[in-house]
Amino acid sequence: MKIQIAKRDDGAGVLSCQRADGSKTWQKQKSTTAAHFALHDLTHYAVETTLGYASGFFGLVASGWDIEDTSGKGARGPIPPEALEVESIVGLFDRERGSSLTWTSEEFNLYTQRPLTAEQIEAIRECRADLFRRWRDVPPGAKLELDFPA
Repeated sequence: MKIQIAKRDDGAGVLSCQRADGSKTWQKQKSTTAAHFALHDLTHYAVETTLGYASGFFGLVASGWDIEDTSGKGARGPIPPEALEVESIVGLFDRERGSSLTWTSEEFNLYTQRPLTAEQIEAIRECRADLFRRWRDVPPGAKLELDFPA
């Protein structure tokens, strides 16, 4: 699946995903926290690709879910347990980023269903840091493009 995040003038991103079959889904955030969502989506990418999740946010989208359905309130109904687990892990990385502290694996694992090793956490941080650097370098009006493995 091809993922594109277009950077708006206000720093927010517009997420677009084109599946292998050519179908697309996209989302534009309009809230005052819209700039947060590009970083949240990039954290999803780092977690899902590093840990090999197949049914997280991007995995669901790649399999045909529209982005709006991944809230669990759409036509497809509740999201699968694996997607909930991914969302929980992504939320922890978002909270860590917001705290400006570096959490230990023990601190992460207080809140995770799937225990993470220190090596896994570091690999996610490295992937995410690279994605954040790449996003920061995208000028307004341009796009960051990523491939999500099938």
